[in-house]
Amino acid sequence: MQYYNVGKIVNTHGIQGEVKVMPITDFPKKRFQVGKQLYLFAPKNENKPVKALKIAKARQQKSLYFLKFDGFNSINDVEKFKQFDLKISAEDRGQLSSDEFYYDDIIGLDVYDLDEQLLGQISEILSLGANDVWVVKRSGKKDLLLPYIQQVIKKVDLNAHRVTVELLEGLDE
Repeated sequence: MQYYNVGKIVNTHGIQGEVKVMPITDFPKKRFQVGKQLYLFAPKNENKPVKALKIAKARQQKSLYFLKFDGFNSINDVEKFKQFDLKISAEDRGQLSSDEFYYDDIIGLDVYDLDEQLLGQISEILSLGANDVWVVKRSGKKDLLLPYIQQVIKKVDLNAHRVTVELLEGLDE
């Protein structure tokens, strides 16, 4: 079975088994709902989940989520989960429209300009408000920051492992 990362447990909260989670998903409200199932992965074991967890309580505070899982009622039950990853199964991932993408589908794609020149590879995605910013790692140059807007991102072809972009004035300085 394939799993996708949606968050990282960064700490415990209180004494009743709550954990602080840093979301790593575009859909935190959907992923961290009461009743949803998540899979717990140890930091050094990306292949096999430690256990399946069902969310009993969830709330958001700023950029963090506070989760409580069924059957974990004490800080002692969850303390060992610090720095563990929370993932969903491939079936829970869901289908997106043609102009939407999951982060892990985009990271690693090759980026070309309209003249077919390779600019680099997408190394990360920053969520900065109105639109995401795709960070393109380039050899021998500073990273290129591309806003995910129609004027810049012209074509995303997951099958060909490439993105075609138009560099507007001021983007590549």
